[in-house]
Amino acid sequence: MSIYANFFVAIWLKFFFLLTPFFVMSVFLSMTQEIAPRDRRRLALKVTVAVLVACFTLFFFGNHLFSLFGITIDSFRIGAGALLFLSAVQMVQGDAAVSPSDRQGDISVVPLAIPVTVGPATTGALLVMGAELQGAWQTVIGCAALAAAVLCIGALLGSAASIEHVIGKRGITILSKLTGLMLAALAAQIVFTGIKSFLAIH
Repeated sequence: MSIYANFFVAIWLKFFFLLTPFFVMSVFLSMTQEIAPRDRRRLALKVTVAVLVACFTLFFFGNHLFSLFGITIDSFRIGAGALLFLSAVQMVQGDAAVSPSDRQGDISVVPLAIPVTVGPATTGALLVMGAELQGAWQTVIGCAALAAAVLCIGALLGSAASIEHVIGKRGITILSKLTGLMLAALAAQIVFTGIKSFLAIH
C-alpha cells in the first residue's frame, strides 16, 4: 500500500471508532422501535447528513478556535483526550444512556446527531485531529477519511434492524463495549502526544 492509502486507512479507523458506531446504533434502535422500516431508513439518512455537517464544521474550525482563544494544540490535546477517556469508560461500563424525554419530535439532529454521535468528547477530538493535519494532501485525505467514516455510520444505521436480527442486542452491546476500549486507547494516545509535545517545547 502507498503512503496515501496507509494514511487514509489510519485516519478512517480513528474517525470510525471516534464516532462510536455500535453505541450509536444501539441508541438508534431503542429510539426507533415504533417507526416503520422505510421511515427508519429516511431518519438514518437525515442523521448521516447532520453528522457530516457537524463533523466537517468542527474539523475545519480547530485552528481558528485555538488562535482566537490563545489555546495551544497540546493543551487542548490533553483536555480533549481526558474527556474522551471518560466517555470511553462510560461506554465500557454501560452507563451512557439517552433520556426518554429526548424521544419527542424530530430526533435526527438532536439527540441522534448531537450529542449521541457527536458529543463533547468527540467534538474536542475532531478539533484536535483537524488541527494536526499538515499540508494539502493530508487535509484532502483527512476529509475523505472523515466522510467515509460518517457514511459507514449511516450505512450501519440504515441496516441497524438487520444487524440486530443477526447478532442480537447482546452482540451490539459487546461491540459497543469493544468500541469503548478502542476509544480509551485513542484517548490515551491523544493525551500522551499532548504531554510529549508540551515537554519537548518547554
